[in-house]
Amino acid sequence: MKILHLISGGETGGSRKHVVTLLAKFPKEQICLAVFQEGALSQEAKDAGIRVEVFRQKSRYDLSVLHQLASFINKEAFDILHTHGPRANFLTTLMIGKTNCRWVTTIHSDPKLDFMKGGLKGKLFTKLNLWSYQKIHYFFAVSERFKQNLMEIGIRGEKIQTIYNGIDFTSPVPQADPLREDLGLSQEDFIMAFIARLHPVKGHNLVLNALHNLNNPRVKLLLIGDGPNRQEIDEKIKQLNLQSQVLMLGFRKDVADLYSISDVALLASESESFPLSLLEAANQEVPVITTDVGGVKELVLEPDMGWVVPVGDQAAYERAINFAYESWEKGMLQEKGKSLRKHAEENFSLDNLVKLTTETYSKLLKQ
Repeated sequence: MKILHLISGGETGGSRKHVVTLLAKFPKEQICLAVFQEGALSQEAKDAGIRVEVFRQKSRYDLSVLHQLASFINKEAFDILHTHGPRANFLTTLMIGKTNCRWVTTIHSDPKLDFMKGGLKGKLFTKLNLWSYQKIHYFFAVSERFKQNLMEIGIRGEKIQTIYNGIDFTSPVPQADPLREDLGLSQEDFIMAFIARLHPVKGHNLVLNALHNLNNPRVKLLLIGDGPNRQEIDEKIKQLNLQSQVLMLGFRKDVADLYSISDVALLASESESFPLSLLEAANQEVPVITTDVGGVKELVLEPDMGWVVPVGDQAAYERAINFAYESWEKGMLQEKGKSLRKHAEENFSLDNLVKLTTETYSKLLKQ
């Protein structure tokens, strides 16, 4: 069985990490990653020993690569083409009929929100993405909620497999005190880490408004990630006069170290699948505050693991931060992190993800 994974290549968030960690677990001769542009994703894949092929486009509208891609798939005799994201899905729709492979896609986000605030162009891209779904042979949904979303737009349930993200759990890294000092943070600071692409759907404004309303200078916020909304978020920080409390760190590879100095991890998305960032927080025994999106309730199963609040509920999010801060002052917050780690390690390992993915591939080829 030979599998080709196809993704745009410009991703910097959870889908990037999902693809690289998943492919690294497969036999090298069985797997290849194809991208339309080079970047952090392709470099990390190469560093992990994954074969990477680049089908470079002159622009995202350049369709000349489709012939090259189809020829490559047929020459290499790939059995399965596994796509990730709207760009890969749309281009595959125009090319899949020229190949003999089966087409699988992973749904990492709610397709109705992928081009949120994109205007007329966003509405067009959303329609094209949903149109491509009608051609796909099988779907992986990264939460049960996303499976339901797919069924609501007409995808039959027997064509969808819920398959949760997973990571390799390791011993938590020791607290990186030099990093804390480098960032200008003290032991008296309550540190919240928010790892997310800077995109409207990720809910940065909700967190910034909550931080402003709390009016507690001891609470510090690490914003980790990059994306199209960076300028707007920077302006929002200035507008709310939060420069002394918010550190915009951009894309970082030292996530474990950043979590090691953090007291709580945040997620504020309006839509999400099953966030790897929260699993990485669990690995470091850091409890979480998250909106009720995707499969987070399967991760934050009990109140002693963190807080799950309704999407967009400003007051509830502020209350959760206050509760976390009070637990931290009483020295009780770390126990929540230990409970979260125990549950996550037992249920959301990378080995489980690889096993279910392989079984689904085999089942699909027998159909």
